[in-house]
Amino acid sequence: MLKTKYLFIVFLCFSIFSFGLQSQEKLSILALIKQLETQFDVKFSYTENDVKNVFINKPLVTDTIEEIISSLNASTLLNFKFLDDRYITVSTLNKRIKICGTVTSKLNNKPLLGASVYVKNTSKGVITNIDGVFNFSNITVDETIIISFIGYKTASFSAKELMLIDGHCKTIVLEEDIEELNQVLISKFLITGLQKRTDGSTVLNTKKFGTLPGLTEPDILQSIQAFPGIESVNESVANINVRGGTNDENLMIWDGIKMYHSGHFFGLISAYNPHLTNKVVVIKNGTSSEFSDGVSSTINMSTKDVIGNDFSGGFGANLIHADAYFEIPISKKLALHVSGRRSFTDVFNSPTYDNYFERSFQDSELTTNSDNITDGNRSSDFFFYDYTAKLLFDITDKHKFRANVIGINNNLDYTESYQNSDGITESKTSNLKQENLGLGGRWDAVWNTKLTTRLSAFYSKYNVDATNYRIETDQRLTQANEVLETGVKLNTYYKINNVFKLLSGYQFSEIGILYETTVSAPSYDRVKKDVLLNHALFSEIEYRNNTTYLRLGVRGNYFQKFNKLILEPRLNLRQKLSRHFAIKLQGEFKNQSANQKIDFQDDFLGVENRRWILANEKEIKISESKQASFGFEFNQNNWLLDVEGFYKLVDGITASNQGFYNNFQYVNAEGRYNSRGVEFLLNKTADTYSTWLSYTYSINDYEFASITPSVFPNNVDIRHSVSLAFNYNVLESLEASIGGIWRSGQPFTKPIDGNETVQDGNNTRINYDAPNNENIDDFMRLDASIAYDFKFSETVLGVFRVGVLNILDRENTINRYYEVNPEDTSKAIQINNKSLGLTPNISFRLNF
Repeated sequence: MLKTKYLFIVFLCFSIFSFGLQSQEKLSILALIKQLETQFDVKFSYTENDVKNVFINKPLVTDTIEEIISSLNASTLLNFKFLDDRYITVSTLNKRIKICGTVTSKLNNKPLLGASVYVKNTSKGVITNIDGVFNFSNITVDETIIISFIGYKTASFSAKELMLIDGHCKTIVLEEDIEELNQVLISKFLITGLQKRTDGSTVLNTKKFGTLPGLTEPDILQSIQAFPGIESVNESVANINVRGGTNDENLMIWDGIKMYHSGHFFGLISAYNPHLTNKVVVIKNGTSSEFSDGVSSTINMSTKDVIGNDFSGGFGANLIHADAYFEIPISKKLALHVSGRRSFTDVFNSPTYDNYFERSFQDSELTTNSDNITDGNRSSDFFFYDYTAKLLFDITDKHKFRANVIGINNNLDYTESYQNSDGITESKTSNLKQENLGLGGRWDAVWNTKLTTRLSAFYSKYNVDATNYRIETDQRLTQANEVLETGVKLNTYYKINNVFKLLSGYQFSEIGILYETTVSAPSYDRVKKDVLLNHALFSEIEYRNNTTYLRLGVRGNYFQKFNKLILEPRLNLRQKLSRHFAIKLQGEFKNQSANQKIDFQDDFLGVENRRWILANEKEIKISESKQASFGFEFNQNNWLLDVEGFYKLVDGITASNQGFYNNFQYVNAEGRYNSRGVEFLLNKTADTYSTWLSYTYSINDYEFASITPSVFPNNVDIRHSVSLAFNYNVLESLEASIGGIWRSGQPFTKPIDGNETVQDGNNTRINYDAPNNENIDDFMRLDASIAYDFKFSETVLGVFRVGVLNILDRENTINRYYEVNPEDTSKAIQINNKSLGLTPNISFRLNF
């Protein structure tokens, strides 16, 4: 009897437990609605998108319809409302919820540290911790959450899908992308949107980019100057100096297209619209063997490469230009991304424009008057524009095709009017135009889990055309410089195992350059055309585990015209010695066959005097560089200390492409320069702020065997350079940034005291002292920016930014040279080029 009693109790407990399980059975809202409509003879009105993927505990069959509706309102994010006894409406609530998740890799199921998680069309974002976990509060249910990690496919979720339920967070598994990139070492480097990778390169993500001092938008070529070892001695993105090199030594690639032009407004504004340029990879040393050219650096820009589900874009304006970009999904497999930007400087002159104009055109014919031409008889119109378009076609999950076009244009018209001997007013217009057109396409293919390929091709055309009428001499000067380059590249990526990867490939390029000058009186014509074919094979092996990163590569370049083979070994090593401390060693050989020549006597209206020329292995050699660097990193508690020493030797430079403002500017001489120094960076980041201090010490010397003295300081020998900045999120939507730059003055050559000029036949020229033996005053500038993000509507984000360059209005000299005094030819006139004065700018954007 007792045994039977126990069996009955066990059966009763089991029945109650089973009934509890049954009562907790999960049921979709859609299924429940259909069930309730049949059971209670009611009708529900709803939108399917609002109720799909919503599951609840199955209500007890004994509940009345009123009790069930009350329970649904309490347990879901939906609003059930009786219109009458029979009709019930269902809608979403604008509730604030808490979301969370754990982001892991599909490759090894390990958590991803530093994955970016942000709310679409807002500035709200976090990064995952060491366990791959993220948390968000105060999120509305209808918002979209974007989760991304470099080297992985981006994922998006509705906030409802990530809602914290019963203390449980959703696990998000990210798949590796076709283009497997280097592991991110530091996810927030200097500011949000900058990341440092294991191979030492730096990634700038423009979509998530924070606010740098003085900037009102993520100007690509301005932003990279925040890195140690990268600066512009004359404040121009058309003259970026990386470890003492000249601007033409930087390889610039936009979506696989080699570009020959970098700046609007003749160098003060980047020519690449940042709002479709998704990321920028900057490499100073240890470059992958797939890249050549650019003996000083590689700046690799790429646009967004994912087909989205929704139409999105943005438009905005500042005091110089207006722009717009759109991402247009045509189907699930086809999309079009377009952007355009144009200045309005030809119809409206803002204070920002006036400062830029004065800075760009100082000492040119536009700002220096002739004796018989007054300001009232002079006028100029300047404008620029750029555009991009990208077609994205996912043929299958494993085969993708992309096609791109980019166009960049600067145009300057300069008109002079005067009265002739008959009293008739005549006008003559000079013109300067810069254009760069690029076309590109690529096919990415995944053949199996180990082998992927990328086949790409590009066409790049760069033109500078100038017509200069000189009224004083009734002379017409016409100049042209045209670069045409086509290239094809095949990359094969083979994954040997989880730690070894192999890259091999072939590249062919053909480059032709036209160089032309014509003069009407006296009649003169000079035309030079050169073409060069280059075949290259490259290969590298990459090894990576938890403590060691090693990449060894070699590239062979064969120049068909010269029957010349140049081998380029590459090395990139990073070794962790402890959890927080690592050493790094990098080295590379590189070459460059196209450089810029600087003409002062034929100077494109005095504005743009750089023209591309091609090596001929006679008076102009192929430039070759050898570079090595060694350093260490210490990273703990969001503190980063990065110290790196470097040595760089570039052989095959010419005096004509260095921009001498002394007696060497017309000398045909071949030489070299070597730059060596130390880069120091201290960076502290937190959720609401970031601050950094960088210092670069370097020594940069020329060596020209045919010049006396043969060794002297480089024109960009900046011994000391310091950058200090502080970025702070005052509020969730308000960000402020302030920072300063100080650096040593640029070298210059002065005349000999007491004997400033010398007679040379019928000409008088400056009698120069020892070359680059003096330095202009130190350069110092303090900048600040404020950014405010706000919701214009549920789907539109507004961004308002204010930036001020040189807020102390310090007068900096950025270059100094001398001319013979026309009133007293025994004396020299000192001419100082000045930097930007106090320059404010304002921008407003709407993104959707």
